[in-house]
Amino acid sequence: MPTHDVALVLKSFLPDTRQIDRIPAWMVIVPERPAAAIWRGLPYGEILAQRYRRRPQAPATGAPITCELPNSGGAQVALATLSRAVESFELLTSARKLVAAHAEMQPQEIGVVIHGFGVEMSERVGEAVLAAVLAAAAPMPDLRSRPRRRRPLKRIHVFGASPSHRYARTYAELAGSSLARHLATLPPTELTPGTYRRRVAQLARDHRLKMDFLDIAALKRKQAGAFLAVAQGSPSADAGILRLRYAPTRGQNRPAVALVGKGICFDTGGVNVKPPRYMLGMQGDMQGSAVALGTLLALAEMKVEYPVEAWLALAMNHVGPHAYKPTDVVTACNGTTIEVIHTDAEGRMVLADTLALCSRARPGLIIDYATLTGSCVQAIGKSYSGIFTNRPEWWLPLIENGRLSGERVWPFPLDKDYDKALESTIADTKQCAEEAPADHILAARFLSRFVGEGIPWIHLDLSSASNRDGLAHVPTHYNGFGVRYTLDLLLNHRLRW
Repeated sequence: MPTHDVALVLKSFLPDTRQIDRIPAWMVIVPERPAAAIWRGLPYGEILAQRYRRRPQAPATGAPITCELPNSGGAQVALATLSRAVESFELLTSARKLVAAHAEMQPQEIGVVIHGFGVEMSERVGEAVLAAVLAAAAPMPDLRSRPRRRRPLKRIHVFGASPSHRYARTYAELAGSSLARHLATLPPTELTPGTYRRRVAQLARDHRLKMDFLDIAALKRKQAGAFLAVAQGSPSADAGILRLRYAPTRGQNRPAVALVGKGICFDTGGVNVKPPRYMLGMQGDMQGSAVALGTLLALAEMKVEYPVEAWLALAMNHVGPHAYKPTDVVTACNGTTIEVIHTDAEGRMVLADTLALCSRARPGLIIDYATLTGSCVQAIGKSYSGIFTNRPEWWLPLIENGRLSGERVWPFPLDKDYDKALESTIADTKQCAEEAPADHILAARFLSRFVGEGIPWIHLDLSSASNRDGLAHVPTHYNGFGVRYTLDLLLNHRLRW
C-alpha cells in the first residue's frame, strides 16, 4: 500500500523572510482581488503584488502565477487567488495546479501561505492543498528498465491555518485513494485475480483485518452462476469473491457498511470482443474493487465505530473456447435466471452474485462501485460519476455530498418501468438490452434485483474514474474517485441508515 511519509507542520502565523529563504518552493493563496493590506502582510509582498498586477489579462483557467524570489536560494513561488465562495471541486483543482507548478523542481520541502481568509476558509484551503500534495507525492508503478528518479517530498509547512482533525482524515483518505490508483495502474501481467488476492491478504495481515475468499469451487457450491459465467473463459481458475472485514473494538454488533467493488482485472469484452481503441486501458476495469478496498482501509485507519466490509468481485473477461456467449441462460445464487445478451456487460454479472451474497450477511448499508457503463460517460461526461439509490429521499444529500467533497455525482432514476427493456422470453431477466440508450439505468435496475429486500443501497457508476489530465486534486489518469466521496458521506453522517 502506498504510504504518505510527508510530515505536516502547521503554523497559525505567517512566515518571516528567514523561513521563506530556507524553503525552496512556496505556494501562496490569497483572496481574489486582494487589497493592498493583504500584500503588506506577506513577506516579499511587494514583489508578489507586482507579479500579480503583471499577470496576463486572460490567464489559463486556474493557472497559478509563478515567480522567483530575489533571495539567496531563489525560492520559487506559485500564487493563486481564490473566491471565498469557491466550490470544493474548483478549490481542489486549483490546489493540484499549484502543486504541479513545482513538479520539475521535486523539492523535499514545500511551504504554503494562506492569508486573508477566515478560520473556516483557511482550513478548507489548507486541507485541499494537503490533499493535492499527498496525491502528487504518492509513488505510482514504474516498470521501465530505468525508472525515472523521484526525489521524495519529506515535509510540507502550512502557515496561516490552525490545527484540525480534518487533516488526519486527509492522510487516511489519500492512502486509500493512492492504493486504488496504484492498483489500477498495474498492467494485467502484474495484477491478475490471483496476485490481487495475495496483495489483499498482505494488507489484511498488516491491518489486522479478517479475510475470506470464495474460490471457483466455493462459488459452484453456492450456485453463483452469473459470476461463474464470466470466470469460465479464463485459462486460470483464480477468480473469486474476496471478503475483507474490519471489526472495531466497540460497536461490533452494529450493522456493517458493505463496500462492493467490480474487480475485472482485464476486460477483452469476451466473445463480443472490444474494438482495439476500447481495449486499451482495460486493466483499469477493476477500479471499483480498488475504491472499495481503499475506502475500507481508510475507515479502518480512522477507527470508525461500526464494522466495515469490502466484497471484491475478482475475475478476468477472456475470449476462448469456454467463454460464455450471447443467448446463454445462467442462474445466479439468489435463483434469478439471466439471459446473456452481450458478453461485454460482464461487470453486472459478477456484481449480481456478489451483491446477493453480501446481502445474506444483512449489512446496514451497501455501496457498490464499478466502471460499469459507457452510457454513463455519454450521459454526463468524465467529470462526474453517476449515482443510483433505492432510497429516493437520499438524492439531495448525495448530490450535496459530491459538491462538498469535490468528487461530484449526479443521480439517475431507478423506476420499475425501465424493466420493460430487460424482459426475456426465456429467463427471468435479460442481462442487458439489445439496444440500450440508457444502459447505465438498465444496469442499475438489473443490479437492484440482487440487493436484499429492505437493505439501503447506493450504486456508483464510475464514469469519472479515469481522466488523462487528472481530476480535482489528483494529477494521474486513474484517480481513485469514490474514496473521498464515501468518507465524507459516512464520517459527516449525511445519511441515516
